Amino acid sequence: MTTWIAPPVERAEPDRVAGERQSLEQWLDYQRETLLMKCAGLTAEQLKQRAVPPSRLSLLGLVRHMVEVEQWWFRMHARGEDLRFPFDPDSVGLDFEDIEDADAAADLETFRQECVNARAAVAGMALDDVVPSRGDHPERTRDIRWIFVHMIEEYARHNGHADLIRECIDGATGD
Repeated sequence: MTTWIAPPVERAEPDRVAGERQSLEQWLDYQRETLLMKCAGLTAEQLKQRAVPPSRLSLLGLVRHMVEVEQWWFRMHARGEDLRFPFDPDSVGLDFEDIEDADAAADLETFRQECVNARAAVAGMALDDVVPSRGDHPERTRDIRWIFVHMIEEYARHNGHADLIRECIDGATGD
């Protein structure tokens, strides 16, 4: 039986001179690809490995969480789609926690597909388009620009977690 290994990722550097929309899209893709790079070359079991106690974070948990974050901001807020989260329909933390029996290969593919879905959800929208909140605070409208900036921040934070988890697994460090 062949052991599944997370595939390598080619990450494109964002252009150093670009328009605002192009910059935001490229930096978000860079962060998405960074998370996948942290997973590349690892087995399903390694992706499920928890960080140091008491943390329950794992690389696979981060990937699953970001699937739902992509859905939440781009498809549910920006596009107004009515969706249930695939890993945590009741939003109680199962995206991070319920990974023991997870199919890592399928979850990474779900992540890739959700990134495609997220891009498509806002492809025809302007950065200045204002969208309603889907959360507990309906008064908190925001524009598409805010969603892009927030997503870059969210990935940057979690990619820092991913870097530390990866280092615990096999000592690999880097961008």
